[in-house]
Amino acid sequence: MRRGSPDASSLRLPGPWTHRAVSANGIRLHVAECDGGGPLVVLLHGFPEFWWSWRHQLPALAERGHRVVAADLRGYGESDKPPRGYDLWTLAGDVAGLIRRSGNRGPTSSDTAGAAWSPGR
Repeated sequence: MRRGSPDASSLRLPGPWTHRAVSANGIRLHVAECDGGGPLVVLLHGFPEFWWSWRHQLPALAERGHRVVAADLRGYGESDKPPRGYDLWTLAGDVAGLIRRSGNRGPTSSDTAGAAWSPGR
């Protein structure tokens, strides 16, 4: 018996954040966001996690004046799961698209944090 994907609403866990979808690099990425009104900070989960890994940092960084976005990367959580594109080059394009589509209010950059993401060898 083949199991389907989990119900998307089961991954939209409640908290002081909002959930939305962002189109980036040809796919749809799910993000949880806390808006502290300042510069953008993008948080990227490790393997095999999803945005929930950053649940404590989201409000903490927003309280310090940052706009914080924690994304479900390609193939994880509620984001699209295309059949290919799981290399680091494509991941970089996904993140660059996410930063552009998140309405970065700074001149050209954002702060980005990641947690031990490795596609294997």
